[in-house]
Amino acid sequence: MREERGNLAGDLAINEPMTLWGSVAGNVTAGQGSKFYCRGSIYGNLTVEPGGRVHVFGNINGNLVVKEKTKVILSGTLSGDVTNLGGRLYIHATAQVMGKVKTQSGETTIEPQARIAGE
Repeated sequence: MREERGNLAGDLAINEPMTLWGSVAGNVTAGQGSKFYCRGSIYGNLTVEPGGRVHVFGNINGNLVVKEKTKVILSGTLSGDVTNLGGRLYIHATAQVMGKVKTQSGETTIEPQARIAGE
């Protein structure tokens, strides 16, 4: 599994297993074949494309878009909105979402202890 530590500038596309311990100043796209563990910060949006799997322990200072045939677990903090367009989204009890949670299709589970500001 690839590990990134430190600060990355610019957009990042992920198509392999990867753990981020640092930060990304840009948008992140997790695509087919990705198993992305975000333990750091993303200063931009996170988009999970079909076939992507993501677990967010850290912070996203943007929006989260979950597309079809994906699996996303949000345990950290999201400053923007999360939109489920057909994937499996699980918002853990430790998660905090400053914006709204929108489910257009797919399956969204929100633990009761999760803090959702935009509801």
